[in-house]
Amino acid sequence: MNQYLLSVYDAGDQGAQAPPAPAEMQAFMGRVIALEEEMDRVGAFAFGGALHGPEASTVVRGGTGLDKVTTDGPFVEAKEHIGGFYIVNAENLDEALAWAEKVVEAINHDIEVRPFRASGRVQADPGH
Repeated sequence: MNQYLLSVYDAGDQGAQAPPAPAEMQAFMGRVIALEEEMDRVGAFAFGGALHGPEASTVVRGGTGLDKVTTDGPFVEAKEHIGGFYIVNAENLDEALAWAEKVVEAINHDIEVRPFRASGRVQADPGH
């Protein structure tokens, strides 16, 4: 089974819009909960979550030791940013794309689908 990242893109203009009415928010959450329950039921749901806006980010930049620099704000200035994500288990890209289509239907945001690379972690030698 492969894992795919479904990135939820936020156009960055939500602050300019009025907050959704309670009934609209309740309908939205109902769609999200139903989707996540379906993913969980078939074993596709690995992890997911919503993120705070880019203004809440902190960037750690290069160097070694004391050369590291930490700054507030996003890594790059952009209109779009990742607003949330799902990590799904899927047999192949087509199956991951099918889940992405369901996410788009539920939340009405663009989704980027990217496969995870095989882990390059080196296993410790238990004999040493």
